[in-house]
Amino acid sequence: MATAAAGALGLLWGWLWSERFWLPQNVSWADLEGPGDGYGYPRAQHILSVFPVAAGIFSVRLLFERFIAKPCALHVGIQDSGPYQAQPNAILEKVFVSITKYPDEKRLEGLSKQLDWDVRKIQCWFRHRRNQDKPPTLTKFCESMWRFTFYLCIFCYGIKFLWSSPWFWDIRQCWRSYPYQPLTSGLYYYYIMELAFYWSLMFSQFTDIKRKDFLIMFVHHLATIGLITFSYINNMVRVGTLVMCLHDASDFLLEAAKLANYAKYQRLCDTLFVIFSAVFVVTRLGIYPFWILNTTFFESWEMIGPYPSWWLFNGLLLILQVLHVIWSYLIVRIAFKALIRGKVSKDDRSDVESSSEEEDVATNPKSACGSGPSNGANRVNGHPGRSYWAEE
Repeated sequence: MATAAAGALGLLWGWLWSERFWLPQNVSWADLEGPGDGYGYPRAQHILSVFPVAAGIFSVRLLFERFIAKPCALHVGIQDSGPYQAQPNAILEKVFVSITKYPDEKRLEGLSKQLDWDVRKIQCWFRHRRNQDKPPTLTKFCESMWRFTFYLCIFCYGIKFLWSSPWFWDIRQCWRSYPYQPLTSGLYYYYIMELAFYWSLMFSQFTDIKRKDFLIMFVHHLATIGLITFSYINNMVRVGTLVMCLHDASDFLLEAAKLANYAKYQRLCDTLFVIFSAVFVVTRLGIYPFWILNTTFFESWEMIGPYPSWWLFNGLLLILQVLHVIWSYLIVRIAFKALIRGKVSKDDRSDVESSSEEEDVATNPKSACGSGPSNGANRVNGHPGRSYWAEE
């Protein structure tokens, strides 16, 4: 029995690392065991170093958010407190937890008679109770500041590294002498840091603020990790560096706009978001398909020919392009509203909890609660009734 299991495991392992899947024809793993230059050639075992690095990045993030991001948030006036707490009420709490968070007019009238409360007071209670589940602005600011810092640093490193790389100026260099392209130390560190960061995001997204585009982001992280891993194993690292740098070009701008939004700098927020929108559309609907996909599909076909992992690599790139189209539609719509109205309106990809304010406005156009304490979690830069928009 043990022998059969070992044999099946051996067959599975051999299938997973089949040379005919990963490498072009007439190339074997033994051919890539040579020293090459610098770090030699990429090897699958190098990927194992990603996990301790990812744990280290997550630890650095915790320290960064506590000792750098939080003091910055307090400095710009973001309060270290949660939303206004609803007064305890067992009947309303039971309705909120077991039946609905958004009671209709009929239910509101029934609760009003049962509690001898005014309907507006009950609406107010449900609004405050929903807001209790919202993450505070301070938490969102710290998350965004961490991402902004990492994206900006890794983008600057990528530009510095690629500026002296021949394939940045002649993209066909990605395929010349492939797969016998030595791995330099700079390229190795670039790849490992990017991959480790996305692994840290993959795990932290289950504890971070949950947003409406959670599933899309989950698919995005999977596709990104798959792309970076597969391109490293079969040594498509040159074109991989171009893909990573191209994506980082707009990510830090979005996080900067969100920081301005949480700090209630409306004009700066709108300006940064419009700039981000332009960069996003140009890089991901222009440069990405006409420069990156063109070389991975057509120029690589011409120079090295297709093979199984080549199809997988290009399939993942196409998945990213589909996500780019979806996000571009949402982003352009928000940016257009910002230009027309003079301020950033609600983002359809915003926090799950942020819809509560709009629901209350719909059921009660006039304010039902008066002015209570607020830390800005249900406002956009001091403009009540507008949900904050969220992240990519």
